Amino acid sequence: MGIPADILLGVIRAVGEETRLRIVALLQHGELTVSDLTDILGQSQPRISRHLKLLADAGVVDKHREGTWAFFELVTEGAIGELVVDLLGRADTHGSGLAADLDRLAIVRSRRASAAQEYFAAIAERWDEERLLHASDATVEAHIIDSVAGRPFDSVLDVGTGTGRILLALATHASSCGRPVRRAVGLDNSHSMLAVARSNLERAEVRGVDLRQGDAYSPPFERDSFDLIVIHQVLHFLDDPARAVREAAALLSPGGRLVIVDFAPHALEFLRSDHAHRRLGFRTDTVTGWLDQCGLEVSGTRTIDPPTGGSGERLTVSLWLATDRRDADVPDAQRSEIES
Repeated sequence: MGIPADILLGVIRAVGEETRLRIVALLQHGELTVSDLTDILGQSQPRISRHLKLLADAGVVDKHREGTWAFFELVTEGAIGELVVDLLGRADTHGSGLAADLDRLAIVRSRRASAAQEYFAAIAERWDEERLLHASDATVEAHIIDSVAGRPFDSVLDVGTGTGRILLALATHASSCGRPVRRAVGLDNSHSMLAVARSNLERAEVRGVDLRQGDAYSPPFERDSFDLIVIHQVLHFLDDPARAVREAAALLSPGGRLVIVDFAPHALEFLRSDHAHRRLGFRTDTVTGWLDQCGLEVSGTRTIDPPTGGSGERLTVSLWLATDRRDADVPDAQRSEIES
């Protein structure tokens, strides 16, 4: 479908200016803030903001807020996105101006990574104390990947994304299967943790991931938006975990899948007093009851034991995989195609 003439002209005018072209060329490498662009382009914040507004009004960039910060990302889907991507593909990014911009982008990202590392270093001791009590991150991630590997996923949401490891693992798996994820979103209420996730994903050269600040009780997304949602080690921090499960379930598309990973019941009270855990694990029948009330069918459960050795109680990790029951309404021929 073609682009109406007035919209096409608006896109061309928006991109057809030197600074705005440089902004668009930078945004194809990932989302940036006004402050980032000010540092890279050496222009005033009001001027950069005006350029970004023109690009946003033309549908070339999207904006989302993260607390008091605003992040801008390039629109890459739809007719406008395809047009802009095509234009960028024809641009000489090795020209002196754009090449210098990319060098300064690398410096900005390096500063951002250093800040993230400083934050993580400050909480590392507390973080490591808990992680030593249960199976390694790599082991848990392998179980998550294995549980969803039987069917491709096109759009994924990681609730409480933290350091971004789950998104990285899922994106890597999908790419290795030749079916890259079209939409990958990480949600977290901590700006500092999002900074860590952003740094980790950039270092791994995973692009196109949308990181949003928000909480599990009111995720800022439309209903039926994702065909895979993961809630990994989040529910034990919440006063009302059942509500978070309901909110996540409402975001699943028909036939979509929800993966919940959390601790089995335990008696380590220091996790409540020292690590802000609100719940000391969850019984399987409790979680399956929540999923059933949401119209989801539990299609798999797993228990991931802690490493052997060590003294004192250790933490067992539980995994629940549930599927939106509306999959039952899909015709047999279409279901076979989905599951193939």
